[in-house]
Amino acid sequence: MMLAEVHELFAYNAWANRRLFAAAAALPEERYFRDLHSSHGGVHGTLAHIVWAEQLWLSRWGGTEAPSVAQGRDLPTLAAVQARWEDVERARGALLAGVTVATLEERRAVRPSTGSEFQHTFREMFNHAIDHSSYHRGQVVTLLRQLGVQPPSTGLIVFYREGRRVA
Repeated sequence: MMLAEVHELFAYNAWANRRLFAAAAALPEERYFRDLHSSHGGVHGTLAHIVWAEQLWLSRWGGTEAPSVAQGRDLPTLAAVQARWEDVERARGALLAGVTVATLEERRAVRPSTGSEFQHTFREMFNHAIDHSSYHRGQVVTLLRQLGVQPPSTGLIVFYREGRRVA
C-alpha cells in the first residue's frame, strides 16, 4: 500500500459517507429513525455506528481518548451525526498528513472492549476502517431500499468513474 492509496481510500470513504448523509437527509424523520431490526436498528443507528467507529479508530491511531459514549448513542439527530463525522474527517486529515510510508508498517496495540489486546500495523488498521465503513454503508443502502428510497451508489468504482481520485 502506498501513501497515495491511503489518501485515495479515505477520500472515497468521505465521498461515500456524504452521499449517504444526503440520502438520509431526504427522509422524513419517522423513516430516518425507524427501527428496521438491522445490526444497529435503522438508518440513524447505523450511520451513528459508522461515525462512532471512525472516531474510535482515529483515537487509537492518534493516541487520544476514545469516544465517551459507545456506538454514537450520544448523537440524537442526523445533524449531530454529520457534525461529529466532519470533526473526525478534519482530525483524520491532519493525522494522515503526517503519515509516511514507514508509518504504514508501524505497529500499535489495540485494546477492544473485550479486554484482549492485538497488534496491528497502521496499514491494517486503515484498511479495516475503510472496510468497516463500507460494510455498514451497504447496510444503509439496503435499509433505504426497505424504506422505499432509491439509494445512492457508494461503490468505489463509481467514485473512480466520477473522477474523484486524489492526486
